[in-house]
Amino acid sequence: MSTKFFTNQGDNSLFNKFEGVFTYMQSIKFFDALVGYFRASGYFKVRPFLDRIEKIRILVGINVDRLTEEYNAKGQLFLSNQDKTKEQFVADILENIQDSDYDAVTENGILQFIDDLIAGKIELRAHPDKKLHAKVYIFRPEIFNEHAPCEVITGSSNLTDSGLGSHPDSNYEFNVSLRDYDDVKFATDEFERLWAESHPILKAEAEALRSKSYLSGECTPFQIYMRMLMEYFGKRVDYDPYNIDLLLPDKFKRLKYQSDAANQGYAMMMRHNGFILADVVGLGKTIVALLVAKKFIYENGTHSKILVVYPPAMESSWKKTANDFQIDNHIKFIANGSLHKVLDPEKYHYEYPASDQYDLIIVDESHKFRNDFTERFVLLQQICKTRRSTPSETGDDRKKIILVSATPLNNTPEDIENQVYLFQDPRNSTLDIKNLQQFFKPLVDEYKRLSREDKIDLKKVKRIFEKIRDGVVEPLVIRRTRRDIENNQDYVDDLKAQKIAFPQVKPPIEVRYQFDDELSRLFYDTITYLTKLDDQERESQGIEYYRYRAIEFLANDKDKKEYGDVNSIADRLAAIMKTFMVKRLESSFFAFRQSLKRFKKATDNMIAWFDDDRIPIAPDFNANDFLEEHSVEELEARMNEKGGTNRMFKARDFTDDFLPKLKKDKAFIDELVRRWDKVDDEDPKMDRFLHELKTTFLDSRKNRTGKLVVFTESKETASYIEKNLAKRSYALTLPIERQCRRR
Repeated sequence: MSTKFFTNQGDNSLFNKFEGVFTYMQSIKFFDALVGYFRASGYFKVRPFLDRIEKIRILVGINVDRLTEEYNAKGQLFLSNQDKTKEQFVADILENIQDSDYDAVTENGILQFIDDLIAGKIELRAHPDKKLHAKVYIFRPEIFNEHAPCEVITGSSNLTDSGLGSHPDSNYEFNVSLRDYDDVKFATDEFERLWAESHPILKAEAEALRSKSYLSGECTPFQIYMRMLMEYFGKRVDYDPYNIDLLLPDKFKRLKYQSDAANQGYAMMMRHNGFILADVVGLGKTIVALLVAKKFIYENGTHSKILVVYPPAMESSWKKTANDFQIDNHIKFIANGSLHKVLDPEKYHYEYPASDQYDLIIVDESHKFRNDFTERFVLLQQICKTRRSTPSETGDDRKKIILVSATPLNNTPEDIENQVYLFQDPRNSTLDIKNLQQFFKPLVDEYKRLSREDKIDLKKVKRIFEKIRDGVVEPLVIRRTRRDIENNQDYVDDLKAQKIAFPQVKPPIEVRYQFDDELSRLFYDTITYLTKLDDQERESQGIEYYRYRAIEFLANDKDKKEYGDVNSIADRLAAIMKTFMVKRLESSFFAFRQSLKRFKKATDNMIAWFDDDRIPIAPDFNANDFLEEHSVEELEARMNEKGGTNRMFKARDFTDDFLPKLKKDKAFIDELVRRWDKVDDEDPKMDRFLHELKTTFLDSRKNRTGKLVVFTESKETASYIEKNLAKRSYALTLPIERQCRRR
């Protein structure tokens, strides 16, 4: 089937299309190109076909925003400025020439390009006040009418090496070729209109390109030697490694505490293959991380590739800041839930390069990877530990890792241990402590033992973390609070000079709400039922979350081994669920009731599966949600397709005591559901919140803005608050990520 569309796949590329047009359409004498993005390298590729073309016109869009910055800073309005437009464009072309690969083909292409400019064979214009994103290529004969062969190509391809599709790693592009006279005439008329509005790049500018570049032909031996150094070391020849402030974009304030952190972090990273940036919120961790990354690019080379792993809510922040630093062309950005795409690039159409292509990994909110039993941790560790395909000049092929988190150590010693293993060998570290596993194991065991005691010995817990601080945190972690900054006189003086002052946060104001006697009893019983998870009181009154402990009660040891340390995993899952339920109770009665009903349903389903003699254990699926719309047979088929540890078990595969324990939990859950259903709309916490809105929170004498930000971890609580406020006609701005993340 014939089609006018083509892509850059295989021989179906824009480059091949150009070759065909210029080779077989002998009457073509004029070539016009309207592109948003132009590189001389793209011109080099097509230049061999253009000898018989009499006139080549290239119209390029220019980023006006960069031109207006200077005028905005002076408080002036931007006026279209011909000289400034040409100056900007010439600077871009010159930079492109100096950054090109130094080989014979490139040099000949550059020479031909400059000669074409000077001879007038090629004419370049830059549009001063439009962001031209169009890509249009027009081929016309000397006598252009409805009887003459002509063609116009339009689509996504820029006049660049990657846009042309001239090598295997080229961009995927989608273009269409049109040969009807009316189509070519319309494109030509539009091109002429834009051409008339643009500013010419004169012959004088072309001569300037030649004289300013190393191609002038009048090089002394010393200049040739310097050019060799520039080519070998790239932009590093202009870089002072002792002044990291030079890497900071002009729009950012140069803060000494940030540059100190970047220098310290870079030194840590090069010595230990990674470090943890743990400054508190508001000190600019993203800026510090990208300063380190930019310094790494200068030191490692311009081929450096960086992977930034971000939580979805932080995507725009990372991309904008990387763009400000002008290193986004070195970076691939990936959400922390999509890491599998890096490890199986072929399956995902090479959306991301393979893991060995990256030299530096930056992980934002790295505390989300503190649990080594999760799939996302395993994926990230594999990416981080895969050796680089392009070693450094010293032969080092180990990736460099920057972990960014304000809370790298949240609960247990394992939090920091697992994150450190992303860039350290557990048995042969670069620290004074060579065997980290041997170092952490007694500390982890001691912490677990202390945490099970009725009264925790805080002095012993403190000693555990002091050992971790001295042995691991000090050499690998940068951690400053605002108080640390304010206690450093150099930083204080710098902040004053920059006219920056940290806002003074007032202490929390306690607002109490009260329950009546019946609600107090229900709340107490609920907390009691939810938190009875003590090994010494297994038969006490309370929920023990057996729904989430199924692998612990597998009867066959062989089955258990498939899931690893089943006791530890079961304990963690149960503890997570317990914490989740308590947090929902603290969040709002509404959110807790919804979560309690889902907990009841999950437990009921597990018991029903025993009755049906088909019990799914599916770590990769939410079996409860799946069975809302599908049958058990469909779930089993999907599990078999997925493989791994997703399996369907029989009732006999579990110990005899598991089902009775499930039913014991169910009795407590059913009781809570029944009692909470009677509470209905009674909610003293919401009542007090609405009262305080009028009397305190939005009192104009205390809150001059008339605005209030409400934080909650629960999306259901956010919806509950929104509903109650809407009833009272408050003006609402819907939350971030509606504005909280679903948990």
